[in-house]
Amino acid sequence: MSLLNLRERFGRPLRLGVVGGGPGVWIGEMHRSAAALDGWFRTTAGVFSSDSARSRAAGATLGLEPGRSYGTVQEMLDAEAKRADGIDTVAVMTPNDTHYGYAAAALDAGLDVICDKPVTHDLAQALDLAGRSRAKDRIFAIAHAYSAYPMTRYARRLVHDGAIGAVRLVQVEYLQSSLAVRVEEGPANNRLRWVLDPQRSGQALVMSAIGCHAQHLACFVAGLTVARVAADAGALVPGRQVIDHVSALIEFTGGARGTFTATQAAAGGENDIRLRVYGERGTLDWSHRDASYLKLSLQGEPVRTIGRGDPFLPPEIVALGRTPRGHPEGLREAFANLYAEVAQERIARALGEPVPEFPYPRIEDGVHTMAFIEACLASQARQAWVAIAAT
Repeated sequence: MSLLNLRERFGRPLRLGVVGGGPGVWIGEMHRSAAALDGWFRTTAGVFSSDSARSRAAGATLGLEPGRSYGTVQEMLDAEAKRADGIDTVAVMTPNDTHYGYAAAALDAGLDVICDKPVTHDLAQALDLAGRSRAKDRIFAIAHAYSAYPMTRYARRLVHDGAIGAVRLVQVEYLQSSLAVRVEEGPANNRLRWVLDPQRSGQALVMSAIGCHAQHLACFVAGLTVARVAADAGALVPGRQVIDHVSALIEFTGGARGTFTATQAAAGGENDIRLRVYGERGTLDWSHRDASYLKLSLQGEPVRTIGRGDPFLPPEIVALGRTPRGHPEGLREAFANLYAEVAQERIARALGEPVPEFPYPRIEDGVHTMAFIEACLASQARQAWVAIAAT
């Protein structure tokens, strides 16, 4: 059965309940618009602020039906469970320290979850969510959208198919300038207050914000998990109390090596993500600044530049794009690919059809990420190589 027929049989978009990301918050607009882009989801309910009055008022601004913009998450879950047209899935995009509680509540209510990163504060919480997801037989996706670009998906396919041979080295970096100046000395707002509080932003701020993306992307494309790390974690900006930089040497399962760098204190950096995977026969090179293209360099051959929409690409890669080659697509479309895959799996389950095997990031990936973060911090503390916790 085709996926379009699947949607026609189901008869409606999936109903999405959103937690966080109120009017004017860019990540909220990213999630809501991506969820609706291909018609698989429609936002029908939400909790848009920790202030109950503001949350209820936000619903009208976002076009929700009266009464479906709630004051608290539990209020939404309870009320939607009583409706014949209640929500199917919850998307969480709140401050980092609240992800675990909201996701756990949604799973316990029998709902699928799409959670922004980091999935939790620590490994123990991530393991708990994985257990709840399995126990309830619910989908749990993580919004690592960089792994849903057509060219990062194709890079993964090429590695899997042996185009560059066995992987020997993986280099990944995510450089950003959002904390390149001492924002601690400027005017505080609600976001900065929780971002600069280590109890709320996570064990290592830069890893919660962007490093988790880089680690997931490297493991996703290379098809490997991290076995152990030797890391340097700290602050590049003098006097800063939160971690704004992590660099690490990596050993992957199977023996491949890697380097990892993530910082939010690179002045002039512009969400600059780069991934290079070196195999025994050649190299794959992808940059977020040129996200629609992938470079393939095989030993002794001319460098090839592969573009999104090239006619020789596999159908499942072509399907991840929406416009002909040369027309720009970006992060919103990558987010939409994640939402589309979650929806298709959810609908297939509901109709009793075979469940497609989609590569969207799952709670198990989040568990490995939290184990990686904790190993990096332990390595810094011990000044030694540290093995990733077995999960």
